[in-house]
Amino acid sequence: MKILHYARFSLMLILLFAGISFAGSGEIIIIPVSDAIGPGIADFVTRGIARADDQNAACVVIELDTPGGLADAMREIVMSIYAAKTPVVVYVSPSGARAASAGVMITMAADIAAMAPSTNIGAAHPVATGGKEIGGVMSEKVTNDMVAYVKSIAEKRGRNAEWAEKAVRESLSVTENEALEKDIIDIVAADMDDLVRQLDGLGIEGKGELQLSGALRTRLKESIRTKILKTISDPNIAYILMMIGLAGLYFELSHPGAIFPGVVGGIAIILAFFSFQTLPVNTAGILLILLSTIFFILEIKVVSYGLLSIAGVVSLLLGSLMMFEGNGPQSQLSWHVLIPTLVIISAFFVTLASLAFKAQMSRPRTGGGGLVKETGVVKNRIDPEGKVLIHGELWYARAKEPIEEGVQVRVVSIENLVLNVERVQ
Repeated sequence: MKILHYARFSLMLILLFAGISFAGSGEIIIIPVSDAIGPGIADFVTRGIARADDQNAACVVIELDTPGGLADAMREIVMSIYAAKTPVVVYVSPSGARAASAGVMITMAADIAAMAPSTNIGAAHPVATGGKEIGGVMSEKVTNDMVAYVKSIAEKRGRNAEWAEKAVRESLSVTENEALEKDIIDIVAADMDDLVRQLDGLGIEGKGELQLSGALRTRLKESIRTKILKTISDPNIAYILMMIGLAGLYFELSHPGAIFPGVVGGIAIILAFFSFQTLPVNTAGILLILLSTIFFILEIKVVSYGLLSIAGVVSLLLGSLMMFEGNGPQSQLSWHVLIPTLVIISAFFVTLASLAFKAQMSRPRTGGGGLVKETGVVKNRIDPEGKVLIHGELWYARAKEPIEEGVQVRVVSIENLVLNVERVQ
């Protein structure tokens, strides 16, 4: 019985020490973020955290310097921090860096929030794309939503919820020392070495104790995917890319063999759909835009007297308005981009369709078909066949009545390289 008792006691001790000691690989994953928060950055951070979880790393350090960014991308990063099995540290660094707007939520959502000297955090009032103020009822709705969100983050991490609300409503901003005093962050560290030293041995609720002494540091680099996403993940750029892609493919279909417009269009539309996978896209909007392209193509084939072109413009407008369905104004298409792009692309489609239609309806200018309705002079008497001179060439000709040499005739039709002509009155 005593042996069984000691065995149980030993097992409890093992489980206890396993619970308070973080069983990491001894690797610190550092994710540098020094740009506006967007889908590309969100993808980079979430992939970095997932890598740390897969490798059972000791901790993740997000080295943050951001002016803010898209609300949806920020929420994606916060959710990945919440879901991480690995302890996540957000370190506002280097000196002179800031965690503004969306950066406030990301910093406060971390298991441990840290700042370097001469840095600041705050100014989280929501704004529209381009830094413009949101007006009317929408401003109040977006602000209240953001206040509730940041307060929930602060309360979850045991941080200053009152200051977090003021940072959103009043755009308050504080230095690193003020943030430490107001219980907004946990650590002020001079550099990465100082941060690791202060983190070593620190316990994190639900994730054990950090063991970072002698840990290997791995600094992640942005992949080509992340760099492309950062460039094209803006809704306005994605929209313009899609319009260029559709215009290029439409030109290639209406004028086969041009090659260059088709190549450019294909690349642009692939890049657009690549960025759509990280943006809140409405499928109905994309389908309406594709339907508008079909209408413009049909305008070439069907005599609709402009009705199909009007339907194409209307579908293009509705699809553009419905294309992005994000809750925040930063996820919406800017009117300054929408209106000029819509006018230019609609004019391009309509002009190209009308030119193609006119080309199809006009009579041939070359070959046998180009001789119809042309006039010439009889060189050998026609009775019922003879020869006529048209465009400097002799042709066999046939007429319903005898026509003497030197008389002007007009071509009515052509059959098997023999012209059917009539006398010019």
